[in-house]
Amino acid sequence: MSVSDTSGLAPAAQLFKVLGNESRLWLLQLIGQEPLTVGALVQATGMSQPLVSQHLRTLKQAGLVTADRHGKEVEYQLADHHVSHVIDDAIAHSQETTPSPPPKAAAEGASP
Repeated sequence: MSVSDTSGLAPAAQLFKVLGNESRLWLLQLIGQEPLTVGALVQATGMSQPLVSQHLRTLKQAGLVTADRHGKEVEYQLADHHVSHVIDDAIAHSQETTPSPPPKAAAEGASP
């Protein structure tokens, strides 16, 4: 995508909107380790079953996870390896980056 091609910006913004929820990121991290059922995710996170199901529905609609039925159980897994890279990179970036104070605050702090 070139700088002048903005066709991918809206879908990317929607992706980040879906990823902008800590609980969904946690679910994606867990699913990234191995395919898991709703019950396993409820047990691992302590979230309620309806909440986990709602988050999984949102993640599935965004194309971030897929669901495979095995009898009565449905296992969720990451849609592709790009999902784990985005999450891992975002977490690594947030842990490396210390926000700088706004320029005005920095200037005010410098004066006696």
